[in-house]
Amino acid sequence: MIFHKKVVFAVLLSLTLVLGACAPAASQPDAAAGEDAAAEGLTIGLILVGPRNDHGWSQAHYEGGLFVEEHLPGSQVIVFESLNPADKPEATVASVVADMVEQGAKLIITTSDEFEEDTTTVAASHPEVVFINVSGDDARTGEAPANLGNVMGRMEDMKAIAGCAAALNTQTGHIGYVGPLINHETIRLTASAYLGARHCYETYRGEDPAALKFDVTWIGFWFNIPGVTLDPTEVANNFFDTGVDVIMSGIDTTEAIDVTAQRAAADEAILAVPYDYLNACDSAPAFCLGVPFFSWGPAYLALAESVAAGAWEQSWDWNAANWDALTDPGQTDVGWLDGPALQGQAASDLHDFIAKLAAGEVDLWAGPVNLRDGTVYVAAGQSATDEQIWYLPALLQGMGESQ
Repeated sequence: MIFHKKVVFAVLLSLTLVLGACAPAASQPDAAAGEDAAAEGLTIGLILVGPRNDHGWSQAHYEGGLFVEEHLPGSQVIVFESLNPADKPEATVASVVADMVEQGAKLIITTSDEFEEDTTTVAASHPEVVFINVSGDDARTGEAPANLGNVMGRMEDMKAIAGCAAALNTQTGHIGYVGPLINHETIRLTASAYLGARHCYETYRGEDPAALKFDVTWIGFWFNIPGVTLDPTEVANNFFDTGVDVIMSGIDTTEAIDVTAQRAAADEAILAVPYDYLNACDSAPAFCLGVPFFSWGPAYLALAESVAAGAWEQSWDWNAANWDALTDPGQTDVGWLDGPALQGQAASDLHDFIAKLAAGEVDLWAGPVNLRDGTVYVAAGQSATDEQIWYLPALLQGMGESQ
């Protein structure tokens, strides 16, 4: 059974109702910093799907908020973390937003596609506030009210780099990918990792790309919810038990690299590529090949400055990397940071691949690109459009899939 995000949330909501839970107003968001901020300064609400210290997706957003406070005088960020039915079943996007608006928020950022539909609804009820939903596309499709925009980093290129790093280092020819729920975002990111791996396995190692095994297991949500999702720790262990020697993560939390560290300590020759957060390698640096990371500070600062100046205009932004500052979170929206385990020829080859991506000399989405069932998605002689990449409907031919 595939645990789609709407199914997961429906199950959790049903459990909440059975237990007799009601939905009072959200608990007070706590201040990220800056009680001494000027009264006339911009107040920003930041709603996180997970905890601010998850060493992954939510922490990256939280630190993006701190970046705004540091660089925009008088600004203050108020944070509500772990807004999901498992951790805070009494809270809703509407109730949290109401509290933030009461505290003076003029810009509210909801940091997950889990919040996309509710953000669109709530934004219509607060036309005086600018709303930004991360990773959604309602501003692109015309479904958003005039005060709602979308932002996302173009992580696909960084995932291709991550896949290349995995392929350059696998000795068994078997890569495992711990995936979250299944939607367009997760499909295209996972496929990008595979395309990068396949290219580098052939180009730099001289191996048959068809022989590379790239298996994906979807756990059913962005992080582990006992009794609802698959346990990512068990998924990671199963990968290693079946011949995987490099594991990649697509979930918000650190189980993949944590398991790698535990098993590598017993002299297993295994490596990991974590996800989301600049310092994700810190969990097990000796076994970390590197991390594709989001840096939300630059985008959030630009948004906050435009709102503060009264100059914000609705847009759908899919922000590309700053290839000249790929390791600097203050200058790029997405980036790649080498891990200590990336060494020697593999490191040299990876940096060559990055240079070619940056120069446009490699097009991983050039056809033919086929879906898993053999359907031609991008024909030979053509290259995928941004729309085709954004709305990729399924994994690609050559990828394994389970849940």
